Parts: sequence; C-alpha cells; structure tokens
Amino acid sequence: MRLEDFPFDVTELPCAMPVWYARTDAPRWRRACEQVHEKGGRLVALWAVDRRDAGQAFAVYAALTVRSGLIVIEVPAAAEHYPDISDLFPAANRMQRAAYDLLGVHADGADDQRKWLRHVAWPEDAFPLRKDFPPAGLPGQADDAPADNYPFVKVEGEGVHEIPVGPVHAGTIEPGHFRFSIVGEGILRLEERLGYKHKGIEKRFESMTLMEGARLAGRISGDSTVAYAWAYAMAVECAAAMTPPARALCLRALLLERERIGQHLWDLGFLGNDAGLAFGLAQFSRLREEWLRVSHTIFGHRYLMDTIVPGGVTRDVDSHACDSIAREIEAVGAAVAVLRTIYDEHAGLQDRFIGCGRVRPELAERMGLTGLAGRASAVAWDLRVQFPPVPYEQFDVSMATHRNGDVAARVAVRFDEIAESLRLIGLIVAHLPAGDILVPLPDVRERSIGIGWVEGWRGEVLIALEAAAGQGLRRVHAHDPSWQNWPLLERAVLGNIVADFPLINKSFNLSYSGHDL
Repeated sequence: MRLEDFPFDVTELPCAMPVWYARTDAPRWRRACEQVHEKGGRLVALWAVDRRDAGQAFAVYAALTVRSGLIVIEVPAAAEHYPDISDLFPAANRMQRAAYDLLGVHADGADDQRKWLRHVAWPEDAFPLRKDFPPAGLPGQADDAPADNYPFVKVEGEGVHEIPVGPVHAGTIEPGHFRFSIVGEGILRLEERLGYKHKGIEKRFESMTLMEGARLAGRISGDSTVAYAWAYAMAVECAAAMTPPARALCLRALLLERERIGQHLWDLGFLGNDAGLAFGLAQFSRLREEWLRVSHTIFGHRYLMDTIVPGGVTRDVDSHACDSIAREIEAVGAAVAVLRTIYDEHAGLQDRFIGCGRVRPELAERMGLTGLAGRASAVAWDLRVQFPPVPYEQFDVSMATHRNGDVAARVAVRFDEIAESLRLIGLIVAHLPAGDILVPLPDVRERSIGIGWVEGWRGEVLIALEAAAGQGLRRVHAHDPSWQNWPLLERAVLGNIVADFPLINKSFNLSYSGHDL
C-alpha cells in the first residue's frame, strides 16, 4: 500500500528507518487498517497511552508495514473505546487485551475480551499504565481471594485429557502456563497463558531521562539486549532528530550480528540435545562460550550490555580487536560447517526434525509469523533486506528462507544465518570508517515521538516512545516479536505428540521476558 492512498495527512519522522506518523479518527483508523491488510501489510505492534495529565484522553497506536516502510497511526480512544482490528490481524488479539489490562481501553467488537496480563497481581479496577497509578504499585488481591480462574477453552470428547504445564517449570526458566488437550499422546489443542512476572518496565521508564532509559531498554529481554538497546537508541535519536556517527552505526551492526550468532549457537546445541544428540549440545556450548568470552574481552560484557546508547556506542575497537575478530569468525565458521554436516547426516536427528512442528506458509502469512520462524515458513521478511539501516545497505544481506516450516527448516535457517552473520561481521570490520563513536544528545522538542525498528535474532523489535522537553520519557512501549509468534506455537504442535513439544518449543525459542513488561 502506498502512503498517498491513506485518507489523512501522513508525516515522515526523522528516524533511521522509513517511518511515518498519522493521527485520525476511529472510522478512518479502522479503514486504514483494512487497507493495509488488503494490500498484504502486517501489524507490527499495537499499544495505548494515557494523556489525561496533559488535558487529553487515551489514545491507541497501530504500527503497520506498508510498501514504503512503517506507518504508525494514532486514534483517540474516546470514552476509553477504539475499533477492534483482531479480525484483520490475529496477532492484535493479545495486544488489545494487554492494552485493556494495563490502561483500561476497550477494543469494541473483539470476540476475545479475556484478561491477558493482569492475573491477580493488582485490583481489577486498577490499570498500571495510567498516569494516576502510583509508581510503587498497589497491593494485589488478598491471600484468601479466589483463584485466577482463567477461562481456558475446554476440549471435550471421548478420551480427551488435559495436561497443565507450568507456570513454574523445572530449571531456570521464566513462568508460562501451557494447557494441553490430548487423546493418548496426540495433541488436539494447546493454549498458553503468559504474563506472570509483572516487572513494571514500562512504568519504570516514565521516571527516567532519555539517557537513563538506555540501561533499562537493554535489560528488557536479556538474550536480545543489543536489539532492544539499538531500537531504543534509534527511537531517542528519532525524537531528537539527530544521527549518530557512521563508525558508531557500524559498531552497532557488529554487535547485533554477534548477538545473533551467539543465540543461534545456543539454540542449535539445545535442539540437538532435545532430539537425543548430547554431542551437539557439548560442541555448540563450547563454541558459544568462546564467543561470549571474546565479546567480554573486546566490549566489556559477555552479552554486550550497556554498549549501545543514544548518540552512539560506548566501546570502540582497535586494530588488535579487529584482528582477533577476523580469526574468530574464520574458526567459528569452519567449526559450524562441520557440525552442520553432522546434523544433516544424522538419521536420528533428521527423523525428529523433519515434519515436526510444521507451520505451513499460508498459515504463517495469515497469522503474521515473523523473524526466523517466519522465514522458515516462506515469509520473506528481514528488515536488514527490506529496509536496511546504515551500514547494512552496503553489504547486500542474503536472507535465509525455507518453505517447510518445520523444526528442520528452523534449524536450517539458523545455520544459514550464522554463516551470513559471520560474513557480515567480516565486512563490517574490514570497512569500519574512522571518526567519533558518540556525540551529545540534543534537547528534544515538545511532545516528540520516536520509533526504533530493528531486526533482532528472533525477529523485529520495536520501541515507541514519547518524550517532552524538560520532562524526560512520558511513555515507552517495547514490542517483542514473540507477541506475533506465541500463537503460532499453539498451531505448530497440533497433530504432534506431547513428547515433541520441548523440541518444537525450542525451535521457536520465544521470549517470556519480552512479552511480560
């Protein structure tokens, strides 16, 4: 869809990515969403804001992909209501429910009005992201209050049983509840319940300056700290209408690709282990540990935290570091190539991988599957290719895709992306421009909007913020691609057996933390 097709004025934001903003009324907001859907666009994120302290009302935003980039459309939530769009974009369902739990705004006409994030962590008539909600929070319901009683969908019939898993899991893992309906070992239905942590991240942002927020952004989801930190820095720089130095942007890309490789190494090891090949876990764990140690030596942190800030980066690389990285990528590339041959030729692994947890391309397209999981189901979308930010436009990024949409395809995409990221790191190091790595951040304009949009290893991460001169951050919304992908995990397990769930789940490796702010 073209920007000139919208029935309202559209303004380009001074962002590093192609982003436009518009404000309209409810009927035209709904119609714009319909037009984007008809033209094959996607919903990236939906969130709400409270502007009553500024003499206004609530508002709801939808961030949508169009041919030219991303358009962010705002609609006033008159009387705390706005039009439902979950019939157009299924991924909007949980986002709309979360918007109600956090701000009390209703999506009119939505079929699913169940609470999503609240559980019993705060009173039912309280909404944590409203401006009059105290930052210290309110007490939850009393210990003797009735149980949450979330209305899971019941599957009935002869021989149907339910298996509840979680929210507390074995080992070190964040909480999530999975309700399986099964006959024998076959899975008839899976329904998830997430949002148990209530970390208060979005509320915490409201008391921070633009620079202070960078540290928190990098801790939203620890396995994606670079993606979130870059998206946040990009949003702040958009709000301040400034551009970081070229060397800093190249270093950000270097960090992003290091994060992608580190996580893919981790996942490939555990995917081998979940299919019975402990050798795979041992070898990939060794490679990942060596990778993290180099990150710590060069950038001061194993997971690269606090390296990206608004205005640039805090750590530079010298010639010795570049030489070390060049040797590292050659060694890792050779080792991963050998391991890929072993994975591809191991009959036991392939028997478990092929056909397991399949998401067909047509379902992936309709439901909005994104990131590496989407690319494994023929959804050819990667921001580094479609809308490459500096410096990616120099390097002709090769997108890894597959059509089978099963565990084997998601494994193949990971292998392909490791090889491509190693290539990109080599090019970045070889073409690092000279110059500064950090410049001062100018003052923001009154009520500035900023958008950051970055292709993390799991998929596209979006940060949307509102800032005001002298007031710091008024609102920060952080969106993880897992919002789109968790519902597809429910579909991927259908027709598989219960014992395959850990393998299918790991092949997606979705974020609990990025989903529960």
